[in-house]
Amino acid sequence: MPLIPPQDAKDVAAQCHCLSFLDKLRATTDNSLQRVSVSRKVLIIDDEDDIREVAALSLESIAGWDVVRASSGAQGLTRAASEQPDAILLDVMMPGMDGPTTFHKLRENPATAQIPVLLLTAKVQSSDQRRFADLGVQAVLLKPFDPLTLASQIAQVLGWS
Repeated sequence: MPLIPPQDAKDVAAQCHCLSFLDKLRATTDNSLQRVSVSRKVLIIDDEDDIREVAALSLESIAGWDVVRASSGAQGLTRAASEQPDAILLDVMMPGMDGPTTFHKLRENPATAQIPVLLLTAKVQSSDQRRFADLGVQAVLLKPFDPLTLASQIAQVLGWS
């Protein structure tokens, strides 16, 4: 299971400030970035509005993917079953139903059991990493992530490139 490291402080600032991210994205998407692959549908399940929106804008603008959003584990389960995304980007720490519980419920449902899941987390302790690896997710992406490379990281892990 790949572990995608967090980015440096400069990238963190770009991620945390949506306007800075959008300016940076607009400046680089002209001819310098290529679409990562054919159209895909990705479900982002994260309770933090800013993280969800930055990730969604990144995947939509850079890769041209369709993005479905969910702000909780319960909402994510419903959207995964109805939308049948090609992959799910799932936050670990959420109120109510956390990421690992959501992942187990996705696996219990035959309609969602085969959808690849990538965890998104700020937890970098080795004990947490072992626990996540034991879940059976495709990869763990560490926050903060670089919005300009998020789509290519996902595509690489899932063999979409």
